[in-house]
Amino acid sequence: MSEIEKISSSAGLSQKYEPGEMEERVYANWIARGFFHADPASSRPRCCLTIPPPNVTGELHMGHALCYTIHDVLVRWKRMQGFTTLCLPGTDHAGIATQNVVERMLAAQGVSRHDLGRDGFIARVWEWKEKYGSTIIEQLKKLGCSFDWERERFTMDARYSDAVLEAFIHLFNKGYIYRGTRVTNWCPRCRTAISDIEADDEERASSLWHIRYPIENGYAFGTEFIVIATTRPETMLGDTAVAVHPDDPRYQALIGRHVILPLVGRRIPIIADPILVDMEFGTGALKVTPAHDFNDFEAGERSNLPRVTVIGPDGRMTEDAGGFAGMDRMDARQAIVEALEAEGLLVSVDDYTIKAPICDRCKTVLEPLLSEQWFCRMKELAAPAISAVKNGDVRFIPDRWGRVYLDWMERLRDWCVSRQLWWGHRIPVYHCASCHHAVGARQAPTSCDRCGHLTFTQDPDVLDTWFSSALWPFATLGWPERTPDLEAFYPTDCLITAPEIIYLWVARMIFSGLEFMQAKPFSDVYIYATVLDKHGDRMSKSKGNGINPLDLVSQFGADATRYGIVAQAGKAQQIRFSEDLVSQARNFCSKVWQSSRFVLTNLEKLDASEFGAHDPPAAQSLEDRWIFSRLAAVTSAVNQGLASYDLDVATRSLHEFVWNEFCDWYIELAKPRLASSDPSMAKNLRVILDTMLRLLHPFIPFLTEEIWRQLPGSGEALMVAEFPKSHPTDQDAGAEAAMASVIDLVVRIRNMRAELKVQPGLQIPVFLSALPSSDVGVKEIIQGRARCRVSVEDGRIEDTEQVRGSAISSSGGVRIRIPLEGLVDLGKERARLASEIASITREMEGLQKQLSNDQFISRAPAAIVNEKRERLSELEIRLQQAQAATDRIGVGGA
Repeated sequence: MSEIEKISSSAGLSQKYEPGEMEERVYANWIARGFFHADPASSRPRCCLTIPPPNVTGELHMGHALCYTIHDVLVRWKRMQGFTTLCLPGTDHAGIATQNVVERMLAAQGVSRHDLGRDGFIARVWEWKEKYGSTIIEQLKKLGCSFDWERERFTMDARYSDAVLEAFIHLFNKGYIYRGTRVTNWCPRCRTAISDIEADDEERASSLWHIRYPIENGYAFGTEFIVIATTRPETMLGDTAVAVHPDDPRYQALIGRHVILPLVGRRIPIIADPILVDMEFGTGALKVTPAHDFNDFEAGERSNLPRVTVIGPDGRMTEDAGGFAGMDRMDARQAIVEALEAEGLLVSVDDYTIKAPICDRCKTVLEPLLSEQWFCRMKELAAPAISAVKNGDVRFIPDRWGRVYLDWMERLRDWCVSRQLWWGHRIPVYHCASCHHAVGARQAPTSCDRCGHLTFTQDPDVLDTWFSSALWPFATLGWPERTPDLEAFYPTDCLITAPEIIYLWVARMIFSGLEFMQAKPFSDVYIYATVLDKHGDRMSKSKGNGINPLDLVSQFGADATRYGIVAQAGKAQQIRFSEDLVSQARNFCSKVWQSSRFVLTNLEKLDASEFGAHDPPAAQSLEDRWIFSRLAAVTSAVNQGLASYDLDVATRSLHEFVWNEFCDWYIELAKPRLASSDPSMAKNLRVILDTMLRLLHPFIPFLTEEIWRQLPGSGEALMVAEFPKSHPTDQDAGAEAAMASVIDLVVRIRNMRAELKVQPGLQIPVFLSALPSSDVGVKEIIQGRARCRVSVEDGRIEDTEQVRGSAISSSGGVRIRIPLEGLVDLGKERARLASEIASITREMEGLQKQLSNDQFISRAPAAIVNEKRERLSELEIRLQQAQAATDRIGVGGA
């Protein structure tokens, strides 16, 4: 146990760091005092973030923990910088996911949604939401998130739903939303259209079937068949053409002719399509099924082909499939292949790996299916959203994601916004029962303005979940009303989100903000890293390699969990995460706790009236000037790291300062001065601890708040205290260089003691050729930290019996000599030196071989070559020192 840990309980802090009860109490105090709530009428500068709303079905996972901890770190930082800071939380109604959850619950009770009817089912979903829908919100509170819970929003609450209606009617009246028949991804299990960017592509082993299509009157052309290759033979029953490339010499004479569709007998044309056909794939001839393939649909539009739907919404073959009608699509595949083989039309079957689109919610293989849906025209909406990123109004961090965004936006298809669900925002379109005229409105019209009819029916579909979440940055602030919140906090400052929803959400928020608010929704889009397990694999329930953040909070505390997560959060796009990172963070938190107790104990000896909230440092000695220079440097590094979203840089800087510089060095140097009742040292410790806690607070808020409230002269609460700032003039390069030399010298002496196996408590004589700094007190620092008696001698004296009987090393330009007589067994020391010489020689030979290889010199990066040359130079010096040490103690005898 260290001396710090031995100190008895003091200043209200328990002897041992125990986060559990303390974290709950501190969080409750923050809530009670309203620290998370932002006042839109405040005269201070403003900062606003809206969190990505987790699904109401969700529970906290490591990706969530990383995302929302980053939010909270930045929010706490801005709040302490004096901003009126709003971090607005909420949840998404998650149409398909929530409907599936409730349907499964009902199924367990022997009830279907159809038994309840639409209104009854929706009522049951609301019941479920009220009971289970706040789970993830409570978990975010456990993590310490200082979000404005008074403003918590839900995408199906009344005010938000009003914004969704306003947005739809606006786009509908502008002609951007239209009803059309196109191919969409369809889930036969969920019985709804699925966005193509919500489908998960899953690699599966399959086959590539080569099939003969008889050419009409083929004998007249010398070719009786054209062979096509397909991975989906069940869709061939809906073929309405065969496509070839117009430049393919194999088929040019056949363009404009016809084939007879196998098993169906339908006469279909051979068309030329340079966009659809790749001459190098398969046979260079493709079947065209406009009702069951995205690319085929576009080809059908270009060539005005009919559309034949042979697979229905339930995944079974339709009446147009002839004798295969009623069969499941996968069973039909096998039956069709057998029928082709029986008629001699199956040429060959090759093993083939396909990417099957999978429903993200129920994992059913999706079916590209022709259906009538509501679409949003994207050309006009996308243009300003593209410009906003190109001209820098919205920037992505890291910037490569901006190129990903632009590439997708510039190839954007019209957006299918309708879903065949019951849970969600019902499409506000009313159809006249007589003339079928469609009207976008908040409620049914009293009469049709086309025919005067009085009866209307509302469209049965609901809107895509992402339609409502696209409005999140401004609908949460009260739009379409011009609320004080909207005036004060829009545009928001930063969006923090995952790479997989750049298309689903980020892009849609940008064009929605520009369309409805005539202003960008945010300035920065920070894409955080994907959290992998320690082996580099994605975490998932099916693999069993997921880590529950709440388990980490329970075991190590929220502060350690947060710190362990964000310590890797920077520009890297993958994080290998393990529990060890949180365990190490727990040790760091304990170090902060114990060092703070040490400081607070020593402050108790002084009158509290001697301390002000902003005491200037009493930086007189070298160690004082050094620590305050380092404090200024870490203050600058933390501010710069947070401003550039390099949280890993900020945490590394803090860890180095707290653990190594403050705890391991300055506190140890403080002890003799504290023992002599030096009041300047106590005041310095108070200033350093105060600044250190402020810098740490965004990352580990609970324990820093708990400690800070015990600090003499502290204010209302740490989370609303001023965040430290620094100026280059606060740093003292001379003091840092001098102290670095002293530290290196002490470390070298300690290493020599360890190598010589000197008893830890033994004070030994050490002879130096010079002191590393002329500052007063340097000799005392070396003697105290290296447990030695320092004498300064002439460094030019070499050939003496004293020198020959000593261990020699160096630090910078200072020679270190430790007499060996009485300290070590000279025979063992000779053996150690011989082993060291052999090891150095082997490494030098390897480096010399590499550096004499011309191919290595020409191909290796210059930095690597220079590194190896520097290492060789270092080894040469070490070899000379080891050989000189061997010469000094002789080759035998004492």
